Amino acid sequence: MRKYSIHQLLLMGTLVLGTASCEKYYEPTTSIDEESALTNAGDVETATIGTYAVLLNAAYVRSVHFLMEYPSDEIAQGQSSGDDLTRAYRYTHINTSGHCTNFWGQAYKVIAAANKIIAYVPDESSVTLRQLKGENLYLRAMMHFNLVRVFGRPYPQDNGGNPGVPLLMDGLSDDQINNITRSSVKEVYDAVIQDLTKAADLMSENKSNSFASKEVAQALLARVYLYKGDNENAVKYADLVINSGRYKLVQGGEFTGYFRTAPASNAETIFAIRHMRVQDRGFSAIGSMYFSGDASGAAQGQGVSGWAEIYASQKYVDFLGKNPDDLRSSFISPYLVNGVLQHNMKLTPSTPMYYINKYSMQEGVINLSSPVYLRLAEMHLIRAEANAKLGKAAAALEDVNLIRQRAGLTGNKLYSMANLGSKKVLDVVMEERWLELAFEGHRAYDLFRNNLPMERNYPGTHSLNNTPTTNITQQVLPTAPRVIFFVPQAEIDRNPKLTQNP
Repeated sequence: MRKYSIHQLLLMGTLVLGTASCEKYYEPTTSIDEESALTNAGDVETATIGTYAVLLNAAYVRSVHFLMEYPSDEIAQGQSSGDDLTRAYRYTHINTSGHCTNFWGQAYKVIAAANKIIAYVPDESSVTLRQLKGENLYLRAMMHFNLVRVFGRPYPQDNGGNPGVPLLMDGLSDDQINNITRSSVKEVYDAVIQDLTKAADLMSENKSNSFASKEVAQALLARVYLYKGDNENAVKYADLVINSGRYKLVQGGEFTGYFRTAPASNAETIFAIRHMRVQDRGFSAIGSMYFSGDASGAAQGQGVSGWAEIYASQKYVDFLGKNPDDLRSSFISPYLVNGVLQHNMKLTPSTPMYYINKYSMQEGVINLSSPVYLRLAEMHLIRAEANAKLGKAAAALEDVNLIRQRAGLTGNKLYSMANLGSKKVLDVVMEERWLELAFEGHRAYDLFRNNLPMERNYPGTHSLNNTPTTNITQQVLPTAPRVIFFVPQAEIDRNPKLTQNP
């Protein structure tokens, strides 16, 4: 796949369109010239759909998942891989990382395409054009935010003063493009908040959850404000989404089947990267790394339907297992033979094969999934965390208990100030985020932005960092250099004004 620098992406003015056949999946890489594209509302809508289609590229959706999820303590890699994902898991990053290069290029491709539409559509346009401009502002904000998460240090460290990523806004001159530098983390967050606020004001159509809407922008604002440490605004925007009436926490069988349901049929999903049945990537899918099974969804050995090299960690499984009736155990499929849990024997000690099924079996297709980026449960947990930090303990526990009740927990398994024991309210909030949002790309950042270490004490390839390799412990402090990834060296070679992470 050809890779473009930021400079090339901005100068190309290319708007990307997606094409699909009923028989075969095609990467959405067909492009049309900007001048012929943007002549009316229909062309702007077509171009916007093309920009969404970039999110389907494996170079985006697969790579960004590896970069955000694999540095966590809720998964265990059972064997080394020739894929660069191993370095993301083990924290042995390199400045030529394939997944970093992929993600960087695809994210800025989305931004470059969105910028053309943002610049083309006046704020005083028709309702339809205002909606489309708002969607592109959302896409630009989402990309900048994801980029600064991966390549910039958590906002609470130096109050956003650390280097972030280049801010590619519409209206940049050629000279500004040629000499672009990394904005600070604070500057990126400020730009993201500005884009999302404007996007929410412009959008008025309730589209499906594969597209942006007012509530989608507000949901991301809630997350951004939480990560920034602005707890009042985190509560404000979480409230707006929760009280909008557009979403509900699905219950019972709907919940245990949450990730097998197409997004359009899921009342809890706020925004997802929708994959159709014809867009099954087989062994190249995200779920292939987590699961191998038959058409019924029963776990099978490696290679039946997927690589099945990444498992739920023993640490996570043990914590979840404290409440055996927790419905969230349904998102783990232990690989059993004659009732005996199997182990990946490629390491010593061997790794228990607790398959993860959050990225499998959508609509009955083994490796099909539509990765969920925002959902209502997260809004409740954002509000809980923010309220805990604001000293509003009762409000925080109310949201935590709502999520626990949905997971099937009752009685003394619900929290009150009387049964917290030695735990603080914030402790149980963070535990609930871990239980509920596991494998969705939140955990490592939840730890680091709260100044907590990532600690592993279970089998996995992280032990290969140690001498002897049978030592299964790993601790990554929130101040460690490698809690963020290197800027792709190819970008620095093209533009020496871009500085590298230490």
